[in-house]
Amino acid sequence: MPVAAPQTEYGDRELALTGEILRTVVGSGVHGIAIEGTDDHDEMGVFIEPPAYLMGLGKPSDHYVFRTQPEGARSGPGDTDLVIYSLRKYLRLATKGNPTALLPLYAPADTVLIVTPLGEELRRLVPAMLSQQAVRRFLGYLDSQLNRLVGRGPRRGTPNRPELVARFGYDVKYASHALRLAYQGREVARDGRLTLPMPEPERQRVLQVKRGEVRELGAVLDEIADVQSQVENLLAAGRTPLPAQPDLATVQEWCVEAHRRHWGWT
Repeated sequence: MPVAAPQTEYGDRELALTGEILRTVVGSGVHGIAIEGTDDHDEMGVFIEPPAYLMGLGKPSDHYVFRTQPEGARSGPGDTDLVIYSLRKYLRLATKGNPTALLPLYAPADTVLIVTPLGEELRRLVPAMLSQQAVRRFLGYLDSQLNRLVGRGPRRGTPNRPELVARFGYDVKYASHALRLAYQGREVARDGRLTLPMPEPERQRVLQVKRGEVRELGAVLDEIADVQSQVENLLAAGRTPLPAQPDLATVQEWCVEAHRRHWGWT
């Protein structure tokens, strides 16, 4: 009898799936930069907890995770990574500008896997959630990718993908993620929105880096630094349509009402 491959799963699966109001593709697939045969498949969802978990003795359950790879193993081609956040945790992430958490709000229709009326309302709430904090988060995530790329910070040392370094001279995935975050941070700061999949020609440029077609790491680093500087100048000069902070009062009011309606309370 074949032995099932080890997987990673934690959180309350039934609770998350029965209360789900939104799920979309995230990751490279929604950015439009997936390369067939090299990328995994990422999904993110949002669920509403039952009242007993928030007001009774039940312990709050703020997320559920499922991965086809075992704990600690890298995902690869054909693997699926799924995370479903409770609405309260999701809204905390989104209002702080977490770049990945923002993706379900902008995911195009063909990448929306599950959506209820409350899920549609959540997606329409994005103007209250997006602020200059999000731009700062994009820059912060960009710096994290750069640190891994050039071996700075607490994760310095052996790269996660030495096979890419051996083949191309540097980790093209870290480089492409950093460049993507720079471009997207610029769009959010300049236009107050995020286009998915990425608009051209930025999408093609990121793909060139990811495919290893840009052989000089220095050229990529210079381009990232240039775009990053543009983003910082937009913020410093106040040339952004975004408010300094999210509209937390509006978000909280909707969050409370969404729970009441999901539970059938009037």
